[in-house]
Amino acid sequence: MAFERGAKARGRAARAMAGADAIEIKATIPDRQIEGALKRYGLTPNNDEERYIYFFDTPALDLLEAGIIMRARRIVGDVHDSTVKFRPVDPASVGDEWRKYRDFKIEDDASEKGLVKSASFSMPARKGLIKRVAAGTREIRDLLTRQQQAFIEQTADRRIDFDRLVVLGPLRAQRWQFEDPACPWRITAELWIREDGQRMMEASIRAPAVQAAVAAAGFMAFLAEVGAAHDNEQQTKTRWALSYYAGKYAATSRQGAPAKSKSKGAGAKKAAKRATRATTTSG
Repeated sequence: MAFERGAKARGRAARAMAGADAIEIKATIPDRQIEGALKRYGLTPNNDEERYIYFFDTPALDLLEAGIIMRARRIVGDVHDSTVKFRPVDPASVGDEWRKYRDFKIEDDASEKGLVKSASFSMPARKGLIKRVAAGTREIRDLLTRQQQAFIEQTADRRIDFDRLVVLGPLRAQRWQFEDPACPWRITAELWIREDGQRMMEASIRAPAVQAAVAAAGFMAFLAEVGAAHDNEQQTKTRWALSYYAGKYAATSRQGAPAKSKSKGAGAKKAAKRATRATTTSG
Protein backbone atom coordinates (compact mmCIF):
# COMPACT_ATOMS: atom_id res chain seq x y z
CA MET A 1 0.00 0.00 0.00
CA ALA A 2 1.64 3.25 -1.13
CA PHE A 3 1.35 6.33 1.04
CA GLU A 4 1.37 9.91 -0.23
CA ARG A 5 -0.19 13.26 0.66
CA GLY A 6 -2.84 15.15 -1.26
CA ALA A 7 -6.46 14.88 -2.29
CA LYS A 8 -5.94 11.59 -4.12
CA ALA A 9 -4.62 9.94 -0.96
CA ARG A 10 -7.36 11.17 1.36
CA GLY A 11 -9.19 8.27 3.03
CA ARG A 12 -7.18 5.64 1.15
CA ALA A 13 -6.10 3.74 4.26
CA ALA A 14 -9.59 3.90 5.76
CA ARG A 15 -11.10 2.44 2.59
CA ALA A 16 -8.48 -0.30 2.48
CA MET A 17 -9.21 -1.20 6.12
CA ALA A 18 -13.01 -1.24 5.77
CA GLY A 19 -14.44 -4.17 7.74
CA ALA A 20 -11.19 -5.04 9.50
CA ASP A 21 -10.61 -4.60 13.23
CA ALA A 22 -6.83 -4.39 13.11
CA ILE A 23 -3.83 -4.47 10.85
CA GLU A 24 -0.83 -6.79 11.09
CA ILE A 25 2.21 -5.51 9.22
CA LYS A 26 4.75 -8.19 8.32
CA ALA A 27 8.19 -8.23 6.76
CA THR A 28 10.46 -11.20 6.20
CA ILE A 29 14.11 -10.85 7.16
CA PRO A 30 16.65 -12.10 4.59
CA ASP A 31 18.40 -15.27 5.74
CA ARG A 32 21.77 -13.51 5.78
CA GLN A 33 20.46 -11.07 8.41
CA ILE A 34 18.72 -13.53 10.74
CA GLU A 35 21.69 -14.11 13.04
CA GLY A 36 22.30 -10.38 13.33
CA ALA A 37 18.67 -9.71 14.21
CA LEU A 38 18.69 -12.43 16.89
CA LYS A 39 21.88 -11.04 18.40
CA ARG A 40 20.71 -7.40 18.25
CA TYR A 41 17.67 -8.12 20.42
CA GLY A 42 19.07 -10.97 22.51
CA LEU A 43 16.65 -13.55 21.13
CA THR A 44 17.66 -17.07 22.17
CA PRO A 45 16.02 -20.45 22.88
CA ASN A 46 16.17 -19.46 26.56
CA ASN A 47 13.66 -16.63 26.13
CA ASP A 48 11.53 -17.83 23.23
CA GLU A 49 8.11 -19.39 22.97
CA GLU A 50 8.75 -22.78 21.41
CA ARG A 51 6.00 -24.22 19.26
CA TYR A 52 5.35 -26.91 16.68
CA ILE A 53 3.02 -26.12 13.81
CA TYR A 54 1.01 -28.73 11.90
CA PHE A 55 -0.88 -27.97 8.69
CA PHE A 56 -3.82 -29.87 7.20
CA ASP A 57 -4.44 -29.86 3.47
CA THR A 58 -4.68 -32.22 0.53
CA PRO A 59 -1.39 -33.47 -0.93
CA ALA A 60 -2.00 -31.06 -3.84
CA LEU A 61 -2.60 -28.11 -1.44
CA ASP A 62 -6.14 -27.57 -2.70
CA LEU A 63 -7.20 -25.75 0.48
CA LEU A 64 -4.30 -23.30 0.26
CA GLU A 65 -5.12 -22.58 -3.38
CA ALA A 66 -8.74 -21.95 -2.35
CA GLY A 67 -7.59 -19.43 0.29
CA ILE A 68 -8.21 -21.72 3.27
CA ILE A 69 -5.50 -22.42 5.86
CA MET A 70 -6.04 -25.06 8.51
CA ARG A 71 -3.39 -25.55 11.19
CA ALA A 72 -2.74 -26.59 14.78
CA ARG A 73 -0.06 -25.37 17.18
CA ARG A 74 1.58 -27.22 20.04
CA ILE A 75 3.00 -24.49 22.25
CA VAL A 76 5.46 -25.83 24.80
CA GLY A 77 4.25 -24.96 28.29
CA ASP A 78 1.13 -23.18 27.08
CA VAL A 79 -2.31 -23.80 25.58
CA HIS A 80 -2.42 -25.71 22.29
CA ASP A 81 -4.84 -24.52 19.62
CA SER A 82 -6.30 -25.09 16.18
CA THR A 83 -6.99 -22.36 13.64
CA VAL A 84 -9.01 -21.98 10.48
CA LYS A 85 -8.11 -18.97 8.34
CA PHE A 86 -9.57 -17.55 5.14
CA ARG A 87 -7.36 -15.27 3.05
CA PRO A 88 -8.39 -13.22 1.14
CA VAL A 89 -11.87 -12.60 2.48
CA ASP A 90 -14.59 -10.02 2.05
CA PRO A 91 -15.54 -8.92 5.62
CA ALA A 92 -19.10 -8.27 4.47
CA SER A 93 -19.49 -11.96 3.66
CA VAL A 94 -18.52 -13.10 7.16
CA GLY A 95 -21.36 -13.49 9.66
CA ASP A 96 -21.38 -11.25 12.73
CA GLU A 97 -22.07 -14.21 15.05
CA TRP A 98 -18.41 -15.22 15.00
CA ARG A 99 -17.24 -11.94 16.51
CA LYS A 100 -18.42 -13.00 19.97
CA TYR A 101 -15.56 -15.50 20.19
CA ARG A 102 -12.39 -14.16 21.77
CA ASP A 103 -10.04 -15.69 19.22
CA PHE A 104 -11.97 -14.75 16.09
CA LYS A 105 -10.59 -11.79 14.17
CA ILE A 106 -10.82 -10.01 10.87
CA GLU A 107 -7.71 -8.05 10.05
CA ASP A 108 -5.62 -6.75 7.20
CA ASP A 109 -2.35 -8.55 6.57
CA ALA A 110 0.05 -5.99 5.16
CA SER A 111 3.48 -6.58 3.66
CA GLU A 112 5.77 -4.97 1.13
CA LYS A 113 3.79 -6.85 -1.53
CA GLY A 114 0.44 -5.34 -0.61
CA LEU A 115 -2.52 -5.72 1.69
CA VAL A 116 -5.04 -8.55 1.99
CA LYS A 117 -7.92 -9.12 4.42
CA SER A 118 -8.17 -12.34 6.40
CA ALA A 119 -10.61 -13.93 8.84
CA SER A 120 -9.31 -16.44 11.37
CA PHE A 121 -10.94 -18.46 14.12
CA SER A 122 -8.84 -20.20 16.77
CA MET A 123 -9.94 -22.47 19.59
CA PRO A 124 -8.00 -24.35 22.30
CA ALA A 125 -7.04 -27.97 21.63
CA ARG A 126 -6.73 -30.59 24.36
CA LYS A 127 -3.20 -31.58 25.36
CA GLY A 128 -2.11 -34.67 23.47
CA LEU A 129 -4.80 -34.41 20.79
CA ILE A 130 -2.53 -32.87 18.14
CA LYS A 131 0.04 -35.65 18.58
CA ARG A 132 -2.65 -38.31 18.28
CA VAL A 133 -3.98 -36.75 15.09
CA ALA A 134 -0.44 -36.61 13.67
CA ALA A 135 0.05 -40.28 14.58
CA GLY A 136 -3.18 -41.20 12.80
CA THR A 137 -5.03 -42.48 15.89
CA ARG A 138 -7.50 -39.57 15.84
CA GLU A 139 -9.17 -37.88 12.90
CA ILE A 140 -8.19 -34.43 11.67
CA ARG A 141 -11.76 -33.22 12.07
CA ASP A 142 -11.45 -33.92 15.83
CA LEU A 143 -9.13 -30.93 16.12
CA LEU A 144 -11.85 -28.49 15.08
CA THR A 145 -14.72 -27.56 17.34
CA ARG A 146 -18.32 -27.63 16.20
CA GLN A 147 -18.18 -23.84 15.93
CA GLN A 148 -15.06 -23.88 13.76
CA GLN A 149 -16.59 -26.43 11.40
CA ALA A 150 -19.73 -24.31 11.14
CA PHE A 151 -17.56 -21.27 10.41
CA ILE A 152 -15.87 -23.13 7.54
CA GLU A 153 -19.16 -24.24 6.02
CA GLN A 154 -20.72 -20.81 6.24
CA THR A 155 -17.71 -18.82 5.04
CA ALA A 156 -16.67 -21.23 2.27
CA ASP A 157 -20.29 -22.06 1.48
CA ARG A 158 -19.34 -25.71 1.21
CA ARG A 159 -18.33 -28.69 3.30
CA ILE A 160 -14.73 -29.79 3.62
CA ASP A 161 -13.98 -33.45 2.87
CA PHE A 162 -11.80 -34.14 5.89
CA ASP A 163 -11.07 -37.67 4.70
CA ARG A 164 -8.93 -36.20 1.91
CA LEU A 165 -6.74 -34.12 4.21
CA VAL A 166 -3.29 -35.13 5.41
CA VAL A 167 -1.00 -33.81 8.13
CA LEU A 168 1.88 -31.71 6.80
CA GLY A 169 4.68 -31.01 9.25
CA PRO A 170 5.38 -30.41 12.01
CA LEU A 171 7.45 -27.31 11.56
CA ARG A 172 9.42 -26.02 14.55
CA ALA A 173 8.98 -22.36 15.39
CA GLN A 174 10.42 -19.92 17.86
CA ARG A 175 8.56 -16.75 18.75
CA TRP A 176 9.59 -13.67 20.68
CA GLN A 177 7.98 -10.35 21.58
CA PHE A 178 10.15 -7.37 22.38
CA GLU A 179 10.35 -3.60 22.23
CA ASP A 180 12.65 -1.13 20.53
CA PRO A 181 12.77 2.53 21.60
CA ALA A 182 12.56 3.57 17.94
CA CYS A 183 9.31 1.65 17.33
CA PRO A 184 6.12 2.63 19.21
CA TRP A 185 4.56 -0.80 18.63
CA ARG A 186 5.54 -4.06 20.29
CA ILE A 187 7.43 -6.22 17.79
CA THR A 188 6.88 -9.93 17.26
CA ALA A 189 9.64 -12.00 15.69
CA GLU A 190 8.89 -15.54 14.56
CA LEU A 191 11.51 -17.93 13.24
CA TRP A 192 10.24 -20.96 11.33
CA ILE A 193 12.58 -23.90 10.86
CA ARG A 194 11.71 -26.62 8.36
CA GLU A 195 12.81 -30.23 8.65
CA ASP A 196 15.46 -29.63 5.97
CA GLY A 197 17.02 -26.90 8.12
CA GLN A 198 15.87 -23.98 5.97
CA ARG A 199 14.71 -20.96 7.97
CA MET A 200 12.37 -18.04 7.52
CA MET A 201 12.13 -15.13 9.94
CA GLU A 202 9.28 -12.66 10.03
CA ALA A 203 9.03 -9.44 12.01
CA SER A 204 5.58 -7.96 12.56
CA ILE A 205 3.51 -5.49 14.53
CA ARG A 206 -0.22 -5.24 15.18
CA ALA A 207 -2.14 -1.99 15.42
CA PRO A 208 -5.81 -0.92 15.55
CA ALA A 209 -7.43 -0.27 12.19
CA VAL A 210 -7.48 3.50 12.83
CA GLN A 211 -3.66 3.47 13.03
CA ALA A 212 -3.21 1.56 9.76
CA ALA A 213 -1.66 4.36 7.71
CA VAL A 214 0.87 5.49 10.31
CA ALA A 215 1.65 1.94 11.47
CA ALA A 216 2.38 0.57 8.00
CA ALA A 217 4.53 3.51 6.93
CA GLY A 218 6.18 3.79 10.33
CA PHE A 219 7.13 0.13 10.67
CA MET A 220 8.65 -0.06 7.20
CA ALA A 221 10.61 3.12 7.94
CA PHE A 222 11.79 1.59 11.22
CA LEU A 223 13.03 -1.55 9.45
CA ALA A 224 14.93 0.59 6.97
CA GLU A 225 16.42 2.61 9.84
CA VAL A 226 17.79 -0.47 11.63
CA GLY A 227 19.24 -1.79 8.38
CA ALA A 228 16.82 -4.63 7.59
CA ALA A 229 17.29 -5.29 3.89
CA HIS A 230 14.39 -5.87 1.52
CA ASP A 231 13.81 -9.60 1.08
CA ASN A 232 13.64 -10.16 -2.67
CA GLU A 233 12.50 -13.75 -2.09
CA GLN A 234 9.65 -12.72 0.21
CA GLN A 235 6.70 -15.09 0.32
CA THR A 236 4.19 -16.01 3.01
CA LYS A 237 5.47 -18.32 5.72
CA THR A 238 2.54 -20.65 5.14
CA ARG A 239 3.20 -21.22 1.44
CA TRP A 240 6.94 -21.56 2.11
CA ALA A 241 6.24 -24.28 4.66
CA LEU A 242 3.42 -26.09 2.87
CA SER A 243 5.23 -26.27 -0.46
CA TYR A 244 8.10 -28.09 1.21
CA TYR A 245 6.03 -30.51 3.29
CA ALA A 246 3.66 -31.31 0.42
CA GLY A 247 6.68 -32.14 -1.72
CA LYS A 248 8.08 -34.36 1.01
CA TYR A 249 4.72 -36.09 1.39
CA ALA A 250 4.54 -36.75 -2.36
CA ALA A 251 8.09 -38.17 -2.37
CA THR A 252 7.26 -40.47 0.54
CA SER A 253 4.11 -41.64 -1.24
CA ARG A 254 6.02 -42.45 -4.43
CA GLN A 255 8.49 -44.52 -2.43
CA GLY A 256 5.61 -46.49 -0.93
CA ALA A 257 6.63 -45.73 2.64
CA PRO A 258 3.84 -45.96 5.24
CA ALA A 259 2.36 -42.58 6.12
CA LYS A 260 1.04 -41.49 9.49
CA SER A 261 -0.36 -38.26 8.16
CA LYS A 262 -3.76 -39.49 6.99
CA SER A 263 -6.79 -39.59 9.31
CA LYS A 264 -7.07 -42.96 11.08
CA GLY A 265 -3.75 -44.02 9.56
CA ALA A 266 -4.94 -44.57 6.00
CA GLY A 267 -2.09 -45.16 3.55
CA ALA A 268 -0.25 -42.40 1.73
CA LYS A 269 -0.78 -44.05 -1.66
CA LYS A 270 -4.55 -43.88 -1.35
CA ALA A 271 -4.38 -40.21 -0.34
CA ALA A 272 -2.07 -39.34 -3.20
CA LYS A 273 -4.29 -41.02 -5.80
CA ARG A 274 -7.23 -38.96 -4.62
CA ALA A 275 -5.26 -35.70 -4.76
CA THR A 276 -6.57 -34.84 -8.20
CA ARG A 277 -10.19 -34.96 -7.09
CA ALA A 278 -11.97 -31.81 -5.94
CA THR A 279 -11.10 -31.00 -2.33
CA THR A 280 -14.59 -29.96 -1.32
CA THR A 281 -18.08 -31.24 -1.80
CA SER A 282 -21.07 -28.95 -2.10
CA GLY A 283 -22.65 -28.19 1.24
